[in-house]
Formats: sequence, structure tokens, C-alpha cells
Amino acid sequence: MNSKSKYTQFIKSEAKRLGFLSCGISKAVFLEQEAPRLETWLKNNHNGQMAYMENNFDKRLNPTLLVDDSKSVVSLLLNYYPEQFQNSDSYKISKYAYGKDYHFVIKEKLNELLFSIQEEIGEVSGRAFVDSAPVLDKAWAAKSGLGWIGKNSNLLTQKVGSFYFIAELIIDLDLDYDYVTTDHCGTCTACIDSCPTEAIVSPYVVDGSKCISYFTIELKENIPLEMKGKFDDWAFGCDICQDVCPWNKFSKAHKEPLFNPNPELLQLTKKDWDEITEETFKLVFKDSPLKRTKFQGFKRNIDFIK
Repeated sequence: MNSKSKYTQFIKSEAKRLGFLSCGISKAVFLEQEAPRLETWLKNNHNGQMAYMENNFDKRLNPTLLVDDSKSVVSLLLNYYPEQFQNSDSYKISKYAYGKDYHFVIKEKLNELLFSIQEEIGEVSGRAFVDSAPVLDKAWAAKSGLGWIGKNSNLLTQKVGSFYFIAELIIDLDLDYDYVTTDHCGTCTACIDSCPTEAIVSPYVVDGSKCISYFTIELKENIPLEMKGKFDDWAFGCDICQDVCPWNKFSKAHKEPLFNPNPELLQLTKKDWDEITEETFKLVFKDSPLKRTKFQGFKRNIDFIK
């Protein structure tokens, strides 16, 4: 076995040891197909008030601008599908937000993976990315053969659906590269038909500025009145287009203790949410992604749904 294959195998087995669902690797090159798509998406203002999406256009498409002399993009998936779910008489929050903020959890795993690579192979430079830098996670994961981008613009896989986080290590090491997989959405339009705000404007194109996740997390001002009655009790994020996807029948519960919810969260009813104080909010959602909206933002969402 040549050293390239040996290193590739080592990285994939380390990723497994660290609890990642899967690991795929692609060549660090300019994302030619994504460039016009991203340009059109931004031109159509599908990013709404997410102005940061307009920044670093070139870096989003070219990993060599993020890591000098980068050769490989190592894409990783980490399952977050929960074992237990919220009380049925509750305002809903996205499953990814049940436990500890994934940025911390994944960053630590990625740093450990990079450290292992350096210990085993020697001088390897790289950077870890978790959804917080200009990296097109889903495009890289698809390019690395980890799944295909579905009509709801999420990465889908036949074996486990789509309830997982995507992260990357961009490194200056030549490796064996994986092949792109095929699209298995077929004629299904479940996600498009189910979106209450019609955010999936056409197959594979989501208008981010119409998405419930955008309104409940990203939007800092008042939610537009024309959206009243369309949120289906979602107070933080939204999982509708994933919940209806047939491939998510294959989702299995994660094994990451840090993603386990605070038991109180699962018991909260609408009445509890309505009466929640800032003190309780901070206690129940310590280190949770929900902190992103802050107490006031979360209350705004609940008041809008009621």
C-alpha cells in the first residue's frame, strides 16, 4: 500500500474512532459548479439579512485561499438524531439544538483529528471548519461522496438520511479521493409540498429569507405579519423538510453524550414556555445553540406563534 492510501486509511479510521458517522475526502480545488449557483442565489437575495453570506465569495469557492498550499478537503458527518423527543404539547425546537452547542463539540473532535494526523504523519498543516467560516460544507461533503444535495438543499444519504452536522479539515496533504454519489430524490417532492412558508422555491433551491429557521434564528427584527399562522409551533429552527424526507426513516439515535438534551427541555409544555423566566432560560439552555437568539429573541418567536 502506498503512503497516500495508508494516510487516507489512517484518517478515516481515526474519524471513526472519534465518533464521526462518516468521512469522505476530495481534492482541494476551486468549486467550479458552485460558483454560478452561489452567485445567482445571492443575486436573488435568497440570503435575506444574512449579509455575511455575501462576504468572502472567493474563499467560499476556493479552499487554497483558506489554507496555504491545501491539497485535500476532509469532510466529516456527525449524527445528532435524538433518542427522545420534546413533549408533544410544546413549542418545537430543531433537533440539532437539543444538546450542547455543536460548534464546541465538533471543533474539539476536529482538533484531535488534526493532532492525530500530525503525530502519525508528521508536518501537516491545516484548519478545522465547523459552519462558522466561508466554507460550502454541503458542496464539499457531496464532492467527497458522503451523499447528494437533495431538493430541500440538505445533504442526504441513503443509509442515515440527513440529521447530522457537516464539518471539514482542509489540509496540505495529498490523499486518495472519493467519488461523487448519485442523486436519489427521484420524483419525490415531499419537502417542497410540506414547507409551510414555501421556502423551497424550486427543486434544489431554498430561499433562505422565507425559511422558518431564518425567521426564528437569523432575523433580528420583527417577523413579517404575513407569516402569522404558518410556523406550525416552531420556535427555534425547523425540521419539517427533513422530517418528511423518506430517507430519514433510516435515522438512528446518536451516541454523543454531549448532544443529549437537558431532561427539563423534554418536559416543558407550552404553558411552561409561556411563563419561562430569563433565569430559567439561561439555566436550561446553558451552552445550547438556543442562546443564539437570546431570551428576548426566543420570547419574540413564542409570542408570534401564539
